[in-house]
Amino acid sequence: MTRHARNCTAGAVYTYNEKKRDAAESGYGTNAKRLGKDSVKSFDCCSLTLQPCRIPVVTKDGYLFDKEAILQYIVTKKTEYSRKLKEYERLRRIEENELAAEANNKQQARMEQFVNAEKPTTTPAHRPTATIVRPTPSTSAAAAAAAASSSVSSISNMVNGHEKKLPSFWLPSECPNAGAAKAKKPDPTIYCPVSQQPLRVKDLIDVKFTLLKDGDNKRSLIAKEARYMCPITHDVLSNAVPCAVLRPTGDVVTLECVEKLIRKDMIHPLTDRKLKDKDIIILQRGGTGYAITNDNLQAKEKRPMLQV
Repeated sequence: MTRHARNCTAGAVYTYNEKKRDAAESGYGTNAKRLGKDSVKSFDCCSLTLQPCRIPVVTKDGYLFDKEAILQYIVTKKTEYSRKLKEYERLRRIEENELAAEANNKQQARMEQFVNAEKPTTTPAHRPTATIVRPTPSTSAAAAAAAASSSVSSISNMVNGHEKKLPSFWLPSECPNAGAAKAKKPDPTIYCPVSQQPLRVKDLIDVKFTLLKDGDNKRSLIAKEARYMCPITHDVLSNAVPCAVLRPTGDVVTLECVEKLIRKDMIHPLTDRKLKDKDIIILQRGGTGYAITNDNLQAKEKRPMLQV
């Protein structure tokens, strides 16, 4: 029985604590860590910049973005699609040219085979006599030098224009036996960077936060921990309070207000407009220190495994 100590090194078994410590020091094994409250963005922060939104917009799935950041993301994706489309067209033209050249070669080979088949066969008496050329010392030396140069060039990777591009055997596309890249048509659809669902500009909904009336005019809005409130119940909004966005006006209200007041008659409390189920968008909040708040509070980093 070994001693029950973390730093005990005289035991005959490799303890769990020693394995965890060695894995942390050596960089092997999966590194798992639970995210705390300080590592999760606030409910009113952009999902791209992780900063408080200046012009907040929300998607149909409830993810909040700064309008400038998400429009810049969409423009970047469209530019990337245009670049990939040009590359696809270039590769497709190369493939078409290669197929046309291969078809021409096959047609030429068939023509030559047909022409050779139509030629009369020669008998041994009509065959031309071959002249025998005796090699001289000078010609034999030149042939040996040419053979040596050809043998050197066949095993060298620094000739035939490859002196500036060495093969990378750890990359499949750079291997000497790797073929040409296949032309694959790019996908024109732009996806949300968080939910990976199709995203369009017209699907972005403007969000209107109601400022908290606390009478504190000395501190800036960003410096305050409690910045916004529900316009109906005047409850303070935070990561611990589930919120929803009303699509017609963009007001952010608490989910408790939605369940107890709005869903009874499906009428907007501020404008008296009729609401539908799709007009209530659940806002995806960041998270707190409690496990029940979010499911994505566990961060994992996969590394090479330490085998013992």
